[in-house]
Amino acid sequence: MSPQDVTLMRQAVELAHDNRLRGARPFGAVLVLANEVIATGINEIAHTHDPSTHAEMQAIRAATMARKNPSLAGATIYASGHPCPMCLAAILMTGIARVCFAFDNDDAAPYQLSSAGTYQRLRLSLTPPPLPIERVDTGISAAQLYGDAPWPDAAH
Repeated sequence: MSPQDVTLMRQAVELAHDNRLRGARPFGAVLVLANEVIATGINEIAHTHDPSTHAEMQAIRAATMARKNPSLAGATIYASGHPCPMCLAAILMTGIARVCFAFDNDDAAPYQLSSAGTYQRLRLSLTPPPLPIERVDTGISAAQLYGDAPWPDAAH
């Protein structure tokens, strides 16, 4: 994990926090290709009523539309939460090479934000993972993003 990974993950978590402050679900994503941020996304379900508007999906949509190319081969996506099966499928289909996340399903479960149940219902296993998926610590806790713990002033 590099210092750049922490910086980009923190950006995804801050997008998620800002989205929560707007009354939406606390998820954000940053898509990077060749060390350049090419798109970001936030979970827009609360505003669009479209269940496919997860942060990762929105970042993928923005990037592929801007590039006029459905391939994101070699990219890395930084997601505030572990991608759900829908997002992971889109990540694989676009050729994204690496996934980094801040909070996993165990972190999200106490706040009813886990996708573990969907993985179970679909009988999908992440062992072994279909591509490199790694956790990146931002110094922000799940209780700060998902719960009522105070947001660190330095991060915002």
